[in-house]
Amino acid sequence: MVAKKAEKLPRKVYEKELLRLQTELVKLQEWVRATGTRLVVVFEGRDAAGKGGTIKRVSEHLNPRVARIAALPKPTERERSQWYFQRYVEHLPAAGEIVLFDRSWYNRAGVEHVMGFCTKQEHQLFLRQCPVFERMLVEDGILLRKYWFSVSDTEQQERFRRRLEDPLRRWKLSPMDLESITHWEAYSRAKDEMMVHTDITDSPWYVVESDDKRRARLNTIAHLLSSVPYHDVPPPVLELPDRPESTGYQRTPRDLQTYVPDHAARL
Repeated sequence: MVAKKAEKLPRKVYEKELLRLQTELVKLQEWVRATGTRLVVVFEGRDAAGKGGTIKRVSEHLNPRVARIAALPKPTERERSQWYFQRYVEHLPAAGEIVLFDRSWYNRAGVEHVMGFCTKQEHQLFLRQCPVFERMLVEDGILLRKYWFSVSDTEQQERFRRRLEDPLRRWKLSPMDLESITHWEAYSRAKDEMMVHTDITDSPWYVVESDDKRRARLNTIAHLLSSVPYHDVPPPVLELPDRPESTGYQRTPRDLQTYVPDHAARL
């Protein structure tokens, strides 16, 4: 029996709850900084599944010195000769930091495997080593959260179509993204095999239904907050000082500087 598609969450409801959750994310950030916690959040899923939009909402009001996004390009020749996980290790957080992986080491379980960018032996080695690697991270005290964004084939196709027609989002599409349409079942099998090997007690996968982007964003943020034992950290007491009396400084005349033209005045 096919599950009934949920109605799209109203924008007003979405925006109100998003603001509340983002306020909690700021509290989480301050707790991470104050306690020296290391938090890693992995965002995975098919192309156009909604990962990027969710990461944007998570990081929107956070301090980039505390919370940073790791979106690695394809490996260099030198990186290809390294241990597979090596280039990801250098992006792991230090004390008091949050790292959001926009795709991660799971590239090898998905696109590299399906598109033939790695050998079968390399893929099988990854499936054996990945649970060990993640257990090492958790045992060392890193909080690791993994989210898989699940989008239907019809919704993915519609999102691709909208991106093709929108000059502001056209850059999000690559020939490989479009080619993924023809490999839908191969990606599904690769995901299932990945889950069998890497959905472990120490670092479980959390699946996010993402046909409705608004629901997906709220559900992911709410779950992330509920999974971390953060608490309010009292901010330092700050007072705005009085401005001192002028000592005679005079502003540089406008005609001695080059100003940006007032484009807004012509609107």
